[in-house]
Amino acid sequence: MTRYLFSSLAVVLAAGVATAQQPAPAVQPGTPVQPGGAVAAYRAKDILGTKVAIQSNTAVGTVDDIVFSAGGDVEYLIVATQDGKLTTVPWAAATFNPAQKTAVVDIPVERWRTFPTYTAQSYPQFFTPTYRTEVYRHYGLTPAEFRRLDRKIDRRNP
Repeated sequence: MTRYLFSSLAVVLAAGVATAQQPAPAVQPGTPVQPGGAVAAYRAKDILGTKVAIQSNTAVGTVDDIVFSAGGDVEYLIVATQDGKLTTVPWAAATFNPAQKTAVVDIPVERWRTFPTYTAQSYPQFFTPTYRTEVYRHYGLTPAEFRRLDRKIDRRNP
């Protein structure tokens, strides 16, 4: 009986050691973090000041600010244009290259010119449903809470 107990205990301990997670490797500052193949993580200081371009590699400005939701999720980038105006870009619309300190928003120049702009003295109400929907639609996206609602409706009506 004792022999069986020790054998079982040895198997349990060996399984525990085999399944233990290894600590994440050290990452150099400014490098996107990709533990286990996860989506890259960025530090705010690496994003602020990033040059923003649209289709045809047309420079349109730099990231001036970042807007977070009440839950702590990054929602928008505030892009300062060359003429000193600001425009809102949903986080999901930008693709970053931190090594080159650039972000690309895949929209044509004509569409970029139609986006509403504002100044630092007249920031919009970022989280009103009307503003969120308008901004996301400009970029061909849907705000996250509406995507979740759409999935719930789809599940109910197969």
